[in-house]
Amino acid sequence: MFNDIGALELVTLVVLAVLIFGPHKLPQVVQDVSRFIRKIREFSDSAKNDIRSELGPDFKDFEFEDLNPKTFIRKQLEGNEDLRELKELRGTFDLRKEMNEVADAVHGREDTPAPAPEPAPAAAGGTGPDLLKKQDRPAAPERPPYDSDAT
Repeated sequence: MFNDIGALELVTLVVLAVLIFGPHKLPQVVQDVSRFIRKIREFSDSAKNDIRSELGPDFKDFEFEDLNPKTFIRKQLEGNEDLRELKELRGTFDLRKEMNEVADAVHGREDTPAPAPEPAPAAAGGTGPDLLKKQDRPAAPERPPYDSDAT
């Protein structure tokens, strides 16, 4: 619940609490707040247990977190056979190699033997050739100097 509160925010909250309630009443306020949170948790747990008992034995493993749409969709997709086959197919396709071949064809480079395939990066920020970076072109052959007397 409070995992996203940083140290600076926590210090700010403590200073505000001391200013608002004073150092003498602060321990009592902390006890009251913790007691309130404990009662809310007990109420929530008893409501979950009541719902589970009303659903019956078929739903004894039911988790309320499964009602979260993201969790529900993730669990449904994990069990989908078509999705697994699609992931396997995607793993066999080397997009980097295909993009390099297209880039070489666009730049008019001759086919050269392909280097050994690199392992696929684990994350989107993996290392590899930057296809958006301007490629170095081979130097143009030198022209003979212009001789104006030759004409």
